[in-house]
Amino acid sequence: MAGDSSVALLQVADLTISYAQERGLPVRALARVSLKIGPGEAIGILGESGSGKSTLASAIPRLLPEHAQVEGGSVAFRGRDLLTLPETDLRKIRGKEISIIPQDPALSLNPVMRAGDQIAEVLRAHLPSSRTSRRTAVDELLRSVGFDDPRQISSAYPHQLSGGQRQRMAIAQAIACNPALVIADEPTSKLDASLQSEILVLLAKIRERSGTAFLVISHDPTIFPGFVDRMVVMYAGRMVEQGTTEDIFRRPRHPYTQALVRLSERYLESAPVTRVRFPVIETSSYGN
Repeated sequence: MAGDSSVALLQVADLTISYAQERGLPVRALARVSLKIGPGEAIGILGESGSGKSTLASAIPRLLPEHAQVEGGSVAFRGRDLLTLPETDLRKIRGKEISIIPQDPALSLNPVMRAGDQIAEVLRAHLPSSRTSRRTAVDELLRSVGFDDPRQISSAYPHQLSGGQRQRMAIAQAIACNPALVIADEPTSKLDASLQSEILVLLAKIRERSGTAFLVISHDPTIFPGFVDRMVVMYAGRMVEQGTTEDIFRRPRHPYTQALVRLSERYLESAPVTRVRFPVIETSSYGN
């Protein structure tokens, strides 16, 4: 259930980020992006590849690559600007208060560490506890994300797990310290339709159970209804539309949003979408 959105848990204000190139001028990835997330809220960020949504996800916990440059703006979490916070303080927040569910757990997980050890490492880094208590906590976390036999999963290496199992393991890592905010970057993009539904139901249950706020990033609008409260649509590094999930789907205003909604409606109705092309959106439609 959403919390009071008037009280900001996270507030991004006028965030502008560019990437340096070996030749030529920097490429601007975000231009004056602003959004607010209240405690327990779920916000969806919708946009195609290159729209800036993953840059936004990386900028919040300050995990941008070296060639990224913050040109302006702020990222305030519980009133503290994460962009100016000392690294030692940031490490106490990452994983404990703000966590990330990665787009592809197969790439982000350590291939030579057992699943249980990787989850226990998150607990060890942030919560003082004994080895025995961490093992018990890992079992409870794995049960909470749908594993009937947590010890079997805990002893497995990532390559021994299916895609859905790896995603659940990544979710267990993300919620290990009961964070206030979880950033889910394309959490279902590597899964088939049935597994997508299972993961979305699981995330909704976690939100309901713990009051965790979610920032969910996706190129697929069909994952948002029934889960997120509000949506932000990004195009070419800018926020071109935002509103409640119902308003975005029923009354889309920007041409890009309208095109996405039309395609999602065809998908939901199981109509063929091959050979469908988005209309060209002129620069004047979203500002200079």
